[in-house]
Amino acid sequence: MSALPDGEHAPRALLALYDEALPAVYGYFVRRCRDRGTAEDLTSETFLAAMDAARKPSPPEISVPWLIGVARHKLADHYRRARIPVPVADPPEPAEPADDWDVHLDRIVAEQVLSRLPEQHRIVLALRYLDDRTVGECAELIGRTVHATEALLVRARRAFRAHYPQPEGGLP
Repeated sequence: MSALPDGEHAPRALLALYDEALPAVYGYFVRRCRDRGTAEDLTSETFLAAMDAARKPSPPEISVPWLIGVARHKLADHYRRARIPVPVADPPEPAEPADDWDVHLDRIVAEQVLSRLPEQHRIVLALRYLDDRTVGECAELIGRTVHATEALLVRARRAFRAHYPQPEGGLP
């Protein structure tokens, strides 16, 4: 910079930053005010207060975040003058604790049903649904053809459903 007296650097820095900072400051107010006129007024007040601060003997470091801080104070002053309660975000609803008891019970029942099935049914169902294997992988692991494994899976699922307890009053 040129040789300016110390009291002139901050005002010039504010003027140089104005084009970049204006949308940020105005946007801050638009999102928080009821109307654009109020947002425009508060934006003007913010830049006037910033210029006053920049002209002081020990001016602050001028930046967009600093201007947003000034804007925050101007918004609080506005709400105080208007006796409008400062908007505060609603606290988040407390999350319901995960109730996985039904899932746990279903798993116990499923394990009991599996234990009552013939070994070949248990193995093919476990490979296919617990280990998430493809029918081809199951066939290879149990030493059957894909077609024979598909037929075994049909019989195993039918046996599983036959042993699985029915809900009261009807079909699952």
